[in-house]
Order: sequence, then structure tokens, then C-alpha cells
Amino acid sequence: MSERPRNEDPSSDTPGTPDEFDEIIAEETDRDPDLAVIEAGSRTLRAQVSPTLGEETPAGPRSPEEAEALREVEAELADRWGETKLEPSVTRISALMDVLGEPQRAYPAIHITGTNGKTSTARMIETLLRAFELRTGRYTSPHVESVTERISLDGSPISVERFVATYRDVKPYVEMVDASQDYRLSFFEVLTGMAYAAFADAPVDVAVVEVGMGGRWDATNVLDGTVAVVTPIALDHTDRLGGTPGEIALEKGGIIKEGATAVLAQQPVDAAQTLLKRAVEVDATVAREGMEFGVVSREVAVGGQMLTLRGLGGEYEQIFLPLHGAHQAHNAAVALAAVEAFFGVGSARAARPLDVDTVRGAFATVTSPGRLEVVRRSPTVVLDAAHNPAGAQATAEAVREAFAFTHLVGVVAPSGDKDVRGVLEAFEPIFAEVVVTRNSSHRAMDVDELAAVAVEVFGSERVQVEPRLDDALEAAVTLAEEEGEYAGAGVLVTGSVITVGEARLLLGRK
Repeated sequence: MSERPRNEDPSSDTPGTPDEFDEIIAEETDRDPDLAVIEAGSRTLRAQVSPTLGEETPAGPRSPEEAEALREVEAELADRWGETKLEPSVTRISALMDVLGEPQRAYPAIHITGTNGKTSTARMIETLLRAFELRTGRYTSPHVESVTERISLDGSPISVERFVATYRDVKPYVEMVDASQDYRLSFFEVLTGMAYAAFADAPVDVAVVEVGMGGRWDATNVLDGTVAVVTPIALDHTDRLGGTPGEIALEKGGIIKEGATAVLAQQPVDAAQTLLKRAVEVDATVAREGMEFGVVSREVAVGGQMLTLRGLGGEYEQIFLPLHGAHQAHNAAVALAAVEAFFGVGSARAARPLDVDTVRGAFATVTSPGRLEVVRRSPTVVLDAAHNPAGAQATAEAVREAFAFTHLVGVVAPSGDKDVRGVLEAFEPIFAEVVVTRNSSHRAMDVDELAAVAVEVFGSERVQVEPRLDDALEAAVTLAEEEGEYAGAGVLVTGSVITVGEARLLLGRK
């Protein structure tokens, strides 16, 4: 296993000094001088203080009656517009919130958008909040195994019984709104309404909410998040959000509300410029990775990585994160800053950092199913939900760093509306062979079309075609086993959250 050394001056006895952090900023941040003009008009969040030292698996139905009730709800939801069919507007969801009594106003919220890393960041934020004894609601999408995963209370997906009851509670109001609108509420809009109602009913102390797509017109954007988080922006859903990071940032920046705190991961320059303009327009406080907070050092550790994070209120050392990859370290920095901002750290009302032992304990328990998740040994089988080129590149780099594979077989089953060539090209350097297949979704790319692209990227001798995912998994494991028990062979299943979820079930991961 390779290691990435700490970013320290070996002659210094004090790792993570301010000078060292400035050096990291200089190395990692691509700045545009024109941004200084924008930043001059926006407040920034940074405390000038010295550093101070639930089960996630969804529960299945408990009886045949519950199983049948869940199937009925899923069938009714599936009869609505799917998540890829959109009419960009918050009119319908606003009408639903109105007839439900504005449940989303019953609790403060941390709202999360971005292209990659949203779900992992949301899970880290939730874990930190729970460590500080707050009751949480978390809404994320898509799900890995069960639709109930999308709505979590106190770190666990709601039960089938509660999911069904929540749907039945909101159904009359949904039908009322359907009758008054040009288009019925969509699948995602109904689920969003269910989540907000469930959080108010619990009740929760804080909601952690991930957008479905974009931000400005996303169904979740009837929230007034006190903290708005923007994870790294890259090209994805370009037909709906725009063809450049800056255009996409215009949509995603719509979650930054008046007087909120915007926590921004490192961004392409045009995206950063757009987000900062938005912050100025709504008088939002800004905390920027690489400026007000960031990753000071990271090194590979058994089962994850050891971090030193620079937060809004100081430095947090010896943070063990049981997830792989530099991208997860940066997600951790963003999550920490978001929670600090929620508690007011870095502002006049709470200048001191969070308790470091509580932060350490929280990060050590973070999980993120389907994100470089090891589900089998001999050979090692890893699942990762990368579905766009930027995500695939981050995964490929993390695999190189964290695993000692000498022969890695890929199983790839993407959606047809993605930049599949870009994903395959990102994985080409690390895959010795690739098995192309499809998942059960109607959005899955045709296997023959996928195979044609894969042959262009990998060459015909490195590509195997298996139309069924179960056969593809078996073929990949067989290819890996042919390398021998001690040859460092492994399998990486990727291309889609749906693919990872189905593989997780097939491989018996609970």
C-alpha cells in the first residue's frame, strides 16, 4: 500500500502551522485575480483563534403485509414522472408545502449541492451533528438498495412501516396539488414532501438535505438552509444545467439564501466566480476551501486515512477517516466547516473550535456505502458509484493510493445519458480488463453500444461482454482468480449508483 506523506516541513516540530497551510493553499488553489473584486464585497468566515486540541442498512419489511404495502407505494410513486423527466420549477413542491403547513420551516437545515461528493459529505455532516447530540433528518438520493434509504432519522433509514405511513399521510395533499397544477407532482417531489413531513413529525433538531439536481429549481429548494454547501462542480447533466462549470454553478448557487453561510469546496475558477457573485447578491457569509478551511495533511492508514483539518475555528489533528481517497479528505474538510458554521464557529457568537475528541469520534464512525466499499476478499471486490469523468478520475486515483492491486478487473454498467467514454478513459489506466454489462434500470446503456465504446478505449482483447450483471460479476471474479491468490488481483464495480446497489445485493452485502 502506498502512502501520501504529510504536508509538513521535516525540520519543523509543529506540523500544520499557518505558514505551512499557506503553502498548501498556494499549491492547490487555482485563483483568478479578478475574484478579489468579488470577494471584497462579501464577508468571509474565519476565526482568528489558536488551534485547540446508527446502523445504515435499511430494514426490510417485517411481514408479508408490510412488503405488499411497500410495493404498492413504490408502484404509485413509479407511476409519476421519474427523476430524469423535469419541468424546472418549484411551483408544485411549494404548493405541496403550503397545504402540508410548511413542514420544512419547522427545523434549521444544511442544504448541499454540487456535482460529486454530495452524499458522502451529507453523511459526514450528519454524523458530526449526531455526535453533538442533535437529532437529525437526512435526505439523499439516489438510493443504493432501498427507497427507504433516502429518508433517514438519527442516522438510520426510516422503517418500511414509517415510510408507508408517511406516504399515506401526505397522499391526500399530493392529490389535491395534482388536481390544481398543469403537471402532477413528480416521483422526486413527492419523496421530498414525504421527507420534510417526516422530519417535522419526528421532530428533528436539524435536517441535512441533498439536492436532486442543480439547485435553483430543485424540489428541495423550498428550504431556507442556514448553511448552504457546494461540493466540487464538474460537467454532468449538461443538457439541463449548462455546458460549463460556471453555467452549472449558476443553477447550483440558487440554494445560497439571504444571510446564510455558504461553505464552498474548491471549484473551477468560473464556478467559484459565479458562486461568490451569488453570495454577494444575497449577503451570504462565505467559507472557502483553501482559504478559510482545508486539508492540512493526510496520510494513508489501514482502513482509511489520517487527517489534519484546518477548520473555521482552528486545527483538528489526528482525525481518522475510514474512507479512501483524497476526495474524501476534502469532503471531510467541507463537512467539518459546514458543521462549524451551523454552530456559529468562526463568528462572534462562537469563536472557539468544536471539541476535537467529539470530532475524532464522529469521523471514525463515518460510512458511505457504495463509495470504494470493500464487499468481498479473495479476490477483493470493491464497489464505487462513480458515474461521470470527474468522479471516475477521483476513484481511480484513490484506488492507486489505497489498494495494492497488480491486476484490476473492472465491471462497468453506466446510464446511457452519461459521458461514458470519459468514464472509461478515466479508468483505462487502472483496469487490466473490463467486463461491460448493464443494470436493471431502463436508463442503462445498451450493452452493445457500451462494448463498442469500450473496445475503442481499451482494445478488443481487454473487453468482455456480459449482458447480465450477475454473469458480469462472476466473469470478473473468475478473471481475477486466474491471477492467483497472492497476485494482488481485484474487481472494481462501477458506473452507476444503481449498478452498485444491485451488485451489493447480489454479493450479499448487509
